[in-house]
Formats: sequence, C-alpha cells, structure tokens
Amino acid sequence: MKNSARELRQSFIRYFEQQGHQAVPSSALIPQADPTLLFTNAGMNQFKRVFLGEESRAYKRAVTVQKCLRAGGKHNDLENVGYTRRHHTFFEMLGNFSFGDYFKEDAILFGWEFLTKTVGLDKSRMWVTVFREDDEADQLWKKIGVSPSRIVRCGEKDNFWQMGDTGPCGPCSELHFDQGPAVPGDDTPNGEGDRVIEIWNLVFMQYNRDASGKLNPLPKPSIDTGMGLERLAAVAQRKFSNYDSDLFTPLLEAVAKRAGPLGKDVATAYLELEGEEKTSTMSLRVIADHLRAITFLIADGVLPSNEGRGYVLRRILRRAARHGRLLDIREPFLHELTATVVDQMAEAYSEVKAAAGTIAEATRGEEERFIATLDQGLPILTEMIEKARSAGRTQLSGTDVFKLYDTYGFPMDLIGEACRELGMTVDETGFDQAIEEQRNRARKTGGFEQETARPAVSELAGRLGATKFVGYDRLDTDAVLQAILKSDRMVKEAAEGDEVEVALDVTPFYAEGGGQMGDQGLLVGPEGRLEIKETTRPAPTLILHKGIVTKGRIREGEQLRMSVNATTRQDAARNHTATHLVHAALRDMLGPHVKQYGSLVGPNRLRFDFAHFRPLSTRDIDEIETVVNSEIRKNETVSTEVMSIQDAVAKGALAFFGDKYGEQVRVVTVESFSKELCGGTHCRHTGEIGLFRIVSETGVAAGVRRIEAQTGSGAFALLKKAEGEMRELSDLLKVGPSELVNKTRKVLTQLKDKERELEELKLKMASGSAVASSAKTVAGVPVHVQRTDGLDVNGMRALADQLRDKMKSGVVALGAATEDGKVALLVVVTKDLISKLKAGDLIKVLAAEVGGTGGGRPEMAQAGGKDVSRLDAALEKVFGLVESALQR
Repeated sequence: MKNSARELRQSFIRYFEQQGHQAVPSSALIPQADPTLLFTNAGMNQFKRVFLGEESRAYKRAVTVQKCLRAGGKHNDLENVGYTRRHHTFFEMLGNFSFGDYFKEDAILFGWEFLTKTVGLDKSRMWVTVFREDDEADQLWKKIGVSPSRIVRCGEKDNFWQMGDTGPCGPCSELHFDQGPAVPGDDTPNGEGDRVIEIWNLVFMQYNRDASGKLNPLPKPSIDTGMGLERLAAVAQRKFSNYDSDLFTPLLEAVAKRAGPLGKDVATAYLELEGEEKTSTMSLRVIADHLRAITFLIADGVLPSNEGRGYVLRRILRRAARHGRLLDIREPFLHELTATVVDQMAEAYSEVKAAAGTIAEATRGEEERFIATLDQGLPILTEMIEKARSAGRTQLSGTDVFKLYDTYGFPMDLIGEACRELGMTVDETGFDQAIEEQRNRARKTGGFEQETARPAVSELAGRLGATKFVGYDRLDTDAVLQAILKSDRMVKEAAEGDEVEVALDVTPFYAEGGGQMGDQGLLVGPEGRLEIKETTRPAPTLILHKGIVTKGRIREGEQLRMSVNATTRQDAARNHTATHLVHAALRDMLGPHVKQYGSLVGPNRLRFDFAHFRPLSTRDIDEIETVVNSEIRKNETVSTEVMSIQDAVAKGALAFFGDKYGEQVRVVTVESFSKELCGGTHCRHTGEIGLFRIVSETGVAAGVRRIEAQTGSGAFALLKKAEGEMRELSDLLKVGPSELVNKTRKVLTQLKDKERELEELKLKMASGSAVASSAKTVAGVPVHVQRTDGLDVNGMRALADQLRDKMKSGVVALGAATEDGKVALLVVVTKDLISKLKAGDLIKVLAAEVGGTGGGRPEMAQAGGKDVSRLDAALEKVFGLVESALQR
C-alpha cells in the first residue's frame, strides 16, 4: 500500500535526518522526566527540560515518532473514542524539533515539502492558519507559493501555544487538508465537521511569558511540531476516517471475527456511516482503539489498579470488555487480540514484542474479573433503563444507580456511557448524595470520625519550628529539651515511671516514615534518663520521641545526651537497603510494571508490597534471593545525594505519578543496580546486609503481591531453624539428610495406598450390607435408599455409581452423618427416568428436612445439612416423593 503507516513513519524520520536532525527514540508512556504528568501526551514531553534551558543535548535538531496517550488528566479523549472518526486514547505523534537552531522559515519549508512532495498531498487542497499578529509566518507561507486566499489568520485559541501560565510560548501555524465535499463540514479551517481537517501544528517558541503576563523575546527561539500519524495515514490513504486506515483495519477484522452470533452481521460488514452511528459499529472502533492503549500501557509497566495510571488502564480495559458484550462476545477475548497489536507494531516498538506474554496475561486476569461484574450488573442496568423509558423518563435516578454501583461494583463511567448510547442521562447529583450518605453511615458504624491533628501537636509545631534531623551522619548528639507532652498536656517536667513524648531542637533519631519504623534509644540528662520506644513525625516539621522515664526526672530546657540504639538502627538499615535490592530485582525479572505499593521496614523484618498480576513461582522466589544475595556479596557502595526532583529523574531514579516530592529529594543509589528516591536510613555497603532470605510471598489484593523477608541475624536464624527441623525429620524417618526427600515420597505413597485400601473396604462393606438400607419398587421403578455413615462424599458417589449400574434403571438416595456432625446427601436418577424424575428436585426436599440446601443436575444432585437427627426421616421421604412425581 502506498503511504502505509509503516512507510509514513520511516519516510518522516528519513526526511528529517536528511535535514540534519537526530532521530531520537520514543520515550515511554510514563513520563520519567516529569512525574507530575499522568501520561506522555506530546512529542515535546521528553524535551521539556531542553526547551526550559535546564538541560542540553548533543544535538540541536531532533525528530521523533512518539507514543502518546490521552485518557485521564487534563488531556482526556476517552469518552469520545468510538463516537467520532478522529479521537483516540493511544496515538503516535510525528514531530521535528529545533533547540535554538533553525526557526520559522525552515520549519515552514520542511512542513510544506514533506506533505506535498514526500507524502504527495495535493497542494491545491491545502490550507494554512497563522496567528493573527504573525506577519512573518504569513509572508513565509506566501514565499513558498501558498496562495493568500488559502492562508487564514486566527486568534490565540487556535494559533498560540504556551507550556503553562508562565514560561516558553509562541504563535503557531497549522497545516490543514480539504477532503472534499463528500465529507460533511465547512470548506474552511477550524469550521464545523471534518471536511477541512488539521494535520500538522508548527509551534514557534519565541517568547517567555513572565508573571505579569508580559511576553519577552527568547534569546534562542525554538521549534516544536506535532502531527498525528493516525490522521496523516487516513488523509494520505484517501480515507475519511482514521479507523479505515491500515493502522486499524487489521484490528477491526480481528474483532469482527470474534463477534458472537448477535453481533456478527454488523461486525463483518463494518462500514463507516455518514449519519447517526450504530452502537455495534461504534463498539468495533472502541475495542480497536482500546486494544492499542492496553497493549502499550502494559508494555510500559502499567497494570490495572484503583489509582493513578493503573486506574486509567482499568477503565480502558473494562470499557473495551463492555463493548465486546455489545458485540455478543461472552468470554474473555481482549487478551487474545493484543497479539494482533503486537504483530502490527513490533517492528516500530520492540518493547511490545518483549512484553507480549505479560500483556496477554495481565489483560486476561482483569478481563475475567470484570466479566463476572458484567454478568451480574448488565441485566439489572438494562431493566433499569427499560423501566425508566417505559415511564417516559430520560434520566436514571441516582439512588438506583448507586445500588448497582455499590452492590455489584458496576463502574459509574460505564453506566453513564450505556445511558448516553440510548439518549439518557444519570442523576449524578443524586448518585453523589447516596455515596456521601453511605460514607457517613460507615463512619458512624465504625465508631470513628475523620482524624484531626492533636491540638497540643499543632501548637508545638507552630511554636517550636522544624526539628533538625542529623541522624544520617551520627547516632549521638546533645540537644535541648524544648517540650514535654504527658497525656496530650504540656508539662514542665516528668518523673520516673511517666510515659511522655518529648520534642528537642536537634535529633539523630529517625522518625517513622517511608515505611521505616522510628528509632529507639536513650535520652540522658543531668538528673534522669528517658528510654525511647518510638519516634514519630505527627506534623511535617515536628519530630516527637515517645518513651518512659526510667530513672530520676527530666525538665524542659535541659540539655540531654541523645543516643540511638545502634543495633536496631543497623538492623533497620539492613532491611531498608534490602527492599531497594528486592525492588530492582523484581523489576529486572518481571518487568517495568512492578511498582512498590507499600513497605514496612523494622529492625526484625521487612515487608514489600508490589504490583504484579500473578503469584511468584518457587523458581521466581529462588531467583530473587539469588540476585539479592549476589549484590550483597559484591559489597557495593550505597551512596546518597540530595538534588532537584528533575535532576533525580533525569539520572534514572524511580519516581511515580501521584507520589508527593519536594523541590529537593534524596536519592539512594546502589552503584549500577538500584536508584530510588528515599528518605530512610541505609547501609554504607551492601555487604553489611549479610544475608537475605524470603519468608513468604502472598497476595494482598487484586494485582498486588507481598514479600516478607529477613536479613542479617534474622535470616541466619531462619537457616538454623530450617536446619534443626530437617535434622528432626531425619531422626523421625531414620534416614540421613540427603535421603530425606526420597524417604518422604515413599512414605506418602504408602500412606495414599493405605487410604485407598481403607476406602475400598468401607465401600465393600456398605454395598454388601443390608443394615440401614432399603430397596422398594415404586410404580415399577426400583428405589434404593441407604444410610452410609463412614463414607465421605467421594465414597458415596462411588457407591451410588455401583448401585445405579447394577439397577440399570431406578433411583438411588444416600445419606451419611459426617465426622464433623453434619449431614451429606446424594441422589442419583438413571437417564431413562429424568423426564419424570429429577435428582435436583428430590434433593431439595431432603435437604430442607435436615436444615440444609443443595442442588445439581437432573441425573445427580448432592446437598448438606445440619440436623443429623432428621436424616432417617429425610431418607424415608424418598419413596413418597418418587411416587408423587411419577403420578403427575
């Protein structure tokens, strides 16, 4: 295909390389250079610090094809995807950049030449817009041959760009293309409809806006341009919709093949409609678009969650799953179709191929969980909408919507979209009110109200100012006792036995924070001693030391000698440095989606919660231990450095969207292995950790795993404990440690054989016994009823199979008193009788007699009950139930 998306990508890079530009790879969708940004949404994001003059590059001209996402945050196209021909969540932005090198003349020439010569767009159908005051740009367009009648001057809304309220900004010029009268819309730029469509935006960054709003010329004006590949491909391929270009047709075809019977006709005959869009047609576009976003987000390390980027991914994935249901797709399917995206995009973005397995697995897990929600919620939502429409209402009540949201977990955004598709709305005010009422009820039921700062603490923080922390460099210091809190009251002194909190002007004690527990230690004064058990930071600037006076008394204003417990501090440091090694090892082994979700670092253990979609295997755990212990044996240097958040991220430190960082941050680096922002205390060298052992790996929530581990003496104690238990087992089994596994296997095999023999004996005794059994013929049908105490459910099934095979035609009902004092019931009906007799109907009556419930298939059903004393009565009912059923 001429001007395929692949060709357009390559020709764009090649053209600008020929103009002296450096081809720069796309940055990730997670903007590492700016943790305040939800997603990379423009080609210039990775060059932001260059434009601001905070960073320099080895080149002054750059060209990129940048992965972008606009869903969530300030730039959010999610709700429009599917309803229009142009909106997307994930898209590729072609861009060329000049950092103080060329300016308007070259930018205009490059843009015109690439579109009209390289791509081959018809010059007579091109339009250009310029900022109303930009005479220079207007003349430059005329200079290269654009007719004055095809140049339109526009205001700030359309043709002036700025990075923020202050900072770099400037006029821009846009290139538009007239698709002709076949496309509805105005025949001039920035009008209604899609006839004249914007293709490329050239930003002339020539001013710096100061706080007063004044525009000051930049000493080195720059160029920032952006052009969506999806839109360019559609125009270059003479398609009126982005979804008809070769970027989307393979995906649409793949989705159409998966459509169920009720959605197949629309899916396979997909055609862009000029008028009102059909829901099924829209669903194809939604799924095709969202598959790309899902694939690239997971490849770049995002997993579905309830916060930040993960929540955006969850919304996208669930929206696609719901539209799959509108195409009558009942089972998980998105995880399979991500392979189509991978096949299509792997050449341009190798990371999607490397992460293909992770993408499919994470998508499937989220999709399976959401299908259960759809199965429960969709019928109820449909019924709610039908009732409202039949009553002549166009709005669903907030109370009803809240019940669906609260009881079944049905997402509010999908409820709103379903209503929107049918021309209805949701009473959002009523919904918000119901949410707030529930929160109030929960607060009252839980017996708590929102926590507020303790008055004494607030007063102290305001009066004393910031506590100076010196504990990174020393464990002892002299300090002035500024305040004593006893039972939240200010006191001037405290005597032996008093439990108090104290504030000092300086402290080497680390206050609990960042997952690390606070320090312990001693404060010694002229007349007394205070043993510190806990150190906290109840206000951002205030550190309090909580403990008990163990000798004499302490007074406000005294100078105290402060000494941190070196043993517990060092143990906590070992565990904290180990968490950084674990985090790095997990990201290296599992992928960039691994993110710390929480941690607990104490002197005696560490706990690390992280994002991952499945349990770790024994092999995974062994590999993590191996990697971490290898880093420990290398005795690598652990260094710390304070710098700006921008410098830290630029140097590769992990920073995450939503986390709050000050202007200056502390970076903890383990040579080339790990680099994280962290305010905790650490070892000087990894060798100080000594040994690392994982105690457990468990799940704490959907998509969140937890590792608990120990280091140093704690890890050594674990090894000694395991060694002792192994010796004890060796003694019990009377074999050496090297033979322990084989001997255990042999014993287990023998045990299973004996258990099987015992079950067979019980079954033989039950089948051959006439005790507690009764067989009658009811209306020509043999009915066998028997108590089978001593048999478990599997034994009862085996006995029922034997009796059924022996009878050929008939009914078997078995009941047993179980070892835990409960009742087990089983009914079997031969296939020739199930048109008249159903096991499920019979078992329900028997179960009710013994205070239980049950059910099953027509030929076999089982139940449980609580009242063993009614078991015989229940079994006796079988004959009458069979007779009644046969007489109907």
